[in-house]
Amino acid sequence: MVDLLIRNAKVLQLRDEKAQALPDRDIALRGNRIELIAPTGAIDPSRAKKDIDADGQLAMPGFINTHAHVPMALWRGLGEDVNIESWFNDYIWHLEANLVPEDVYWGMQLGLLEMIEAGVTAVADHYWHMDYAARAVEKAGTRALLGQAMFGANGIGQIEETAAFVQRWDGAAGGRIRAILAPHAPYTCDDDFLRASAHKAEQIGSGIHIHAAETREQTQASLARRGQTPIEVLEDCGIFNAPTLLAHAVGATAGDLEILADLRTPVGIAHCPKTYAKLAMGYNNLVEWRALGIAVGLGSDGAVSNNTLDLWEAMRLTALGQKQLTGDAENLTIPQALTIATVESAKVYGQPHDLGDLAAGKLADIILVDLSGTHHFPLNSVTASLVYNARASDVRTVICDGQVIMREREHLTLDKDEIIANIAPRMERLRRRDAAAGIQTYKP
Repeated sequence: MVDLLIRNAKVLQLRDEKAQALPDRDIALRGNRIELIAPTGAIDPSRAKKDIDADGQLAMPGFINTHAHVPMALWRGLGEDVNIESWFNDYIWHLEANLVPEDVYWGMQLGLLEMIEAGVTAVADHYWHMDYAARAVEKAGTRALLGQAMFGANGIGQIEETAAFVQRWDGAAGGRIRAILAPHAPYTCDDDFLRASAHKAEQIGSGIHIHAAETREQTQASLARRGQTPIEVLEDCGIFNAPTLLAHAVGATAGDLEILADLRTPVGIAHCPKTYAKLAMGYNNLVEWRALGIAVGLGSDGAVSNNTLDLWEAMRLTALGQKQLTGDAENLTIPQALTIATVESAKVYGQPHDLGDLAAGKLADIILVDLSGTHHFPLNSVTASLVYNARASDVRTVICDGQVIMREREHLTLDKDEIIANIAPRMERLRRRDAAAGIQTYKP
């Protein structure tokens, strides 16, 4: 017997940066893994405890959001048309002073609800009160790599507290939840704090999720203040001795790229193009990064700098942005964009052997995408339509860890009405901006 059989699907296959949609396939799941993908009819439906008729929809790996601040969905639309300095100092770090732990529980559920609807089955989240975020992930049935954010100004003692969080949650929910150390950034953590974080990561066997070189201005400020780029600071402080997820690195220099390319431990970059465009931060040249063998994954960042947690948007902007940046329409091809969204995002997320591809033995994180809409017709190229036409609403069914968590747009784990009912009365408090209550001051 198999636990779930998906029948009559197209299957997205990615091999060596070549992409194709295999027609008429069935996918058999046993437990939380894919057991077999075979031509439709080759697997006897009577062997399945449950089955789903995909009716020609496309099966593809669930999206992996490699960098987000999911509970910030609470403040979407409140930091508009400002530069990055104002965004931090006039908005975000005042709004976040209003947070209480239970806000994170409901804000996390809101963001997870949105991501499930867009086919996102895993997220690397970097925020506060992460025990509450972890409880929300448990309930949602999704996958998460959770980092408890740390600012150096809050004292070195928080490293031990965060290490305890990692040990509490790493491997929880049947392995769906992993935990990681998350110092905020070189501009909010001094060298001693970074060194202590690196030492603790090595001691407990954790990775590190950190913002670095978010803008070129940050790199110039770091050179002026420390005599090193942010990436050089992280190397000197031992951060890269642990597997590292770097958010952004827009301000990375050619020398920084050499450092990252030569590392023996895994390092990946979370690329969040909508945030970069909205805050005028600039863009990474991903063609150069990938030529050096540096893994790049898609990220949304928070919904205050992005407004959505939609990785279809991020994939499309990644492809278009690289063509515009390099002045070469042949750069960042459709198969490369799909590879970044799947296989490479799994590398950046730290589970390259389990996620990012539909194949026997992989974890069963699968989404079914309806390509019958008028915006896909005529469907001359499935792969082109995925990158340039698809919408979050095209995702019909979501499976994570072998469990159906959304079926034909019906949520099976989260209650939208309950989430809204719990968030709405909090919003008057959460929207306040008290000039005296900022949690930090942004200085590049």
